[in-house]
Amino acid sequence: MDYKKAGVDIEAGYKSVELMKEYVKGTMRSEVMGGIGGFSGAFSLAAIKDMEEPVLLSGTDGVGTKIKLAFLLDQHDTIGIDCVAMCVNDVACAGGEPLFFLDYIACGKNYPEKIATIVKGVAEGCKMSGCALVGGETAEHPGLMPEDEYDLAGFSVGVVEKKDLIDGSTLKAGDVLIGIASSGVHSNGFSLVRKVFPMTVESLNTYYDELGTTLGKALIEPTRIYVKALKSVKDAGVKVKACSHITGGGFYENIPRMLKDGIRAVVKKDSYDIPPIFGLLQKTGNIEDQMMYNTYNMGLGMIVAVDKADVDKTMEAIKAAGETPYVVGYTEDGEKGVTLC
Repeated sequence: MDYKKAGVDIEAGYKSVELMKEYVKGTMRSEVMGGIGGFSGAFSLAAIKDMEEPVLLSGTDGVGTKIKLAFLLDQHDTIGIDCVAMCVNDVACAGGEPLFFLDYIACGKNYPEKIATIVKGVAEGCKMSGCALVGGETAEHPGLMPEDEYDLAGFSVGVVEKKDLIDGSTLKAGDVLIGIASSGVHSNGFSLVRKVFPMTVESLNTYYDELGTTLGKALIEPTRIYVKALKSVKDAGVKVKACSHITGGGFYENIPRMLKDGIRAVVKKDSYDIPPIFGLLQKTGNIEDQMMYNTYNMGLGMIVAVDKADVDKTMEAIKAAGETPYVVGYTEDGEKGVTLC
């Protein structure tokens, strides 16, 4: 008896690392110290010493049951982008710059080419957000997970000047809410998606005129990464007063998290374009409006609050970063929460 016969292939692990190295190298920043394969990832803080009051930020997440789509479609090159996005968007939401990222892949059996493809997506997400992929772990779990399945999670660490923290403390009635378009469902609410649509290859490969593509391609579209858009707004000299990453819990849970007591958000549902995947999902599943807005991003992956005088600069900065912004509402005096109208 040996470890391989017990279900863990160490040689496959070595091969996975070799295959992913080329992707990881593409994410390196000047602060990264050492090479790939050490026991820890080293990142120099020399640049941070020049900051007045640096504050470290961190975010951790996975991709939830969206990963089932990757299994069924046998498409593993974008799920890593989702994982990075869910973490770095949270860091950026507080005003931070993501510095580095680490991933964790648990699998029933290590297929090196598949693992490398997953990491390729992680590396792409890191490049999109400007952070370095400094390490990770691939764990083989024979007997615990099916051989052809895996799970993916990760975390990011970022930094921000204390004075630049986005915390909602300066919000006031009359501030303007600007939403940034999502790419679709992103990585939340897939347990409901999987109840509405049959999770079969045939179902996912079905073409829908209203989607302009197959159901599977519309659903697996990776989560947008908003790091560059928020940096563009900051570089334009705009002070973002509050920011909400619209993830699990949709509008009703996430928007109140950006508000201070005594301030209410008002969002106009007809102020922006809702991607057709949400209409198809709602119609097919006979889902009530409130449940849709309490589960999904409904076309807005990030919402920022700015002073009325900064609206034009904010819109232009977001567009310059390649994203699509909408003026979607405003703040008013009232009980902390959100009104959709």
